[in-house]
Amino acid sequence: MASQDWFEKDFYQTLGVDKDVSEGDLKKTYRKLARKYHPDSNPGDTAAEEKFKEVSEAYDVLSDPETRKEYDQIRAMGSGARFAAGSGGPGGASGFEDLFGGMFGQGGGYSSAGRGGGFPGGYEDLFGGMFGGGAGFQRGPQKGADQRASTTLSFMTAIRGDTIDLQAGDGRVITARIPAGVRDGQKIRLRGKGQPSPNGGEPGDLILEVSVRPHPVFSRDGDNIEIAVPITFAEAVKGARIEVPTIDGGTVKLKVPPFSQSGKRMRVKGRGVETKKHKGDMVVRLEVVVPSRLTREQEEALDAFIAASPADDPREDLLREARS
Repeated sequence: MASQDWFEKDFYQTLGVDKDVSEGDLKKTYRKLARKYHPDSNPGDTAAEEKFKEVSEAYDVLSDPETRKEYDQIRAMGSGARFAAGSGGPGGASGFEDLFGGMFGQGGGYSSAGRGGGFPGGYEDLFGGMFGGGAGFQRGPQKGADQRASTTLSFMTAIRGDTIDLQAGDGRVITARIPAGVRDGQKIRLRGKGQPSPNGGEPGDLILEVSVRPHPVFSRDGDNIEIAVPITFAEAVKGARIEVPTIDGGTVKLKVPPFSQSGKRMRVKGRGVETKKHKGDMVVRLEVVVPSRLTREQEEALDAFIAASPADDPREDLLREARS
């Protein structure tokens, strides 16, 4: 079901893509923007959060071929059009005359040759779908209206998917299946979960916007799962084999190479978010932990280590490049 504000919103411009953009390039552009404006990357930045919602809405419409086609048809009518009646007399509402006159190449009025002076069949079907019937625009049973709702999911529920119950505005309890891998800010179209038809047609759809609560250990980048794992100074220098938790509740063994630096990233294939089309990886970021206290033996050993170390300054390159 078309949204009334599609006349005003240029989703192609929102994503910065051409109207003939391919599905692959569209997805690539969206992922780049989603990473840039994601709330996890911009904590407390309301402007970035709003931008994230805008690009998510644009991708939600353009990534569905059927919805994209409907959007393109509506936008082709002219971005300034309105459906409210103007100041003209009966049957002469100026808003309709301007819109339909531009479509059919007429200077005024909106009747054309066809059945009973109405719109030809193809246009009749199109406008019937837009306006929900009435005025002879749609024949037969009318589809119920779409509804909008929102829900907040835990991080793990969004990753794994689940069946939840939603309370509709009219008091109905709607059971909805949340697919695995749903993203924060994503809109899900639940077919047939909207308002019932008033005359025996199909029910409308429910457009569900999802918010995802952050997790204390895991974060998400696209379909990849990220986790920061602390290691000791000795493990970083000498190397080690460590145990890392995974989102499925298990663990995985990971080999830390000798002389690993804090911030080093290691990838575990296939342990990320699994959707119908793709399975991401888990990215482990090593963080070297400095001990909060030392025993006397450790202090003596550290003093000996410092005495045996060369007098190199690890910040020398940083300072030189900063002055260049």
